[in-house]
Amino acid sequence: MAKSEKIKAYERGARLEKFAALYLQIKGYKILKVRYKTPGGEIDVVARRKNALVFVEVKGRKDVSSALESVTVRNRLRVESAARFFIAAHPQFSGFDMRFDVVVFAPPFSFRHLDNAWRARS
Repeated sequence: MAKSEKIKAYERGARLEKFAALYLQIKGYKILKVRYKTPGGEIDVVARRKNALVFVEVKGRKDVSSALESVTVRNRLRVESAARFFIAAHPQFSGFDMRFDVVVFAPPFSFRHLDNAWRARS
């Protein structure tokens, strides 16, 4: 991938993460972090809804089904690892339920939110 393509992909990803955060906010989630980076990986969106801490993976692809398929086991493990770092750094959330969601986008205006998309591996 050429450098300009990487920059475009990065910018597109940042834009989709902002859209996902706005969408979740409209649905009643409190957005805590966007693009939260840890030594264990990055979480696209960290949100809170009632007593649940929600870690959201955001993907954009040519269609919704390929976006959903792009959330690999490796992605999930990275998000889970980063979630553990988040909770360690923010102990006020240690008693909260933890949930992993996925928000996917496909042009021109398709998107889907899967709440509780997967369960963490211990």
